[in-house]
Amino acid sequence: MPHVDELEAMDRQQLLALWQDLFDVPPPKSLSRPFLRRVLAFEVQARSMGGLRKGFTTKLERAAGDDAPKRSDGLQPGGRLLREWNGVTHVVDVTEQGFRWRDQTWRSLSAIAREITGAHWSGPRFFGLNGGAGR
Repeated sequence: MPHVDELEAMDRQQLLALWQDLFDVPPPKSLSRPFLRRVLAFEVQARSMGGLRKGFTTKLERAAGDDAPKRSDGLQPGGRLLREWNGVTHVVDVTEQGFRWRDQTWRSLSAIAREITGAHWSGPRFFGLNGGAGR
């Protein structure tokens, strides 16, 4: 495997051949030499350091795929959470992007709980998802 410094001196055909060797697939058409060098330099460096971590490659594969990221909280898009606080019933819809409350999308339930109560709460606990206050 060449050293990263050697990539600068390689012509286009050598870079394309190296791509084929490293990735075991032909390179996409019309890639510029500078772009080929950057991608190949990254790959050469990663392999010389023992490869990419599994978690990183999983994130890359997910980003490259058509699959929506899986929610780690176990909630399904389309679900609805209800919580009464000070006589007001709050309705939060679960979406693929996060949570919808009062016509606004939020990334976390904790931010919504803090907005509702004015105090720091664990969002899942506030909405009763783990045996907390909402039950």
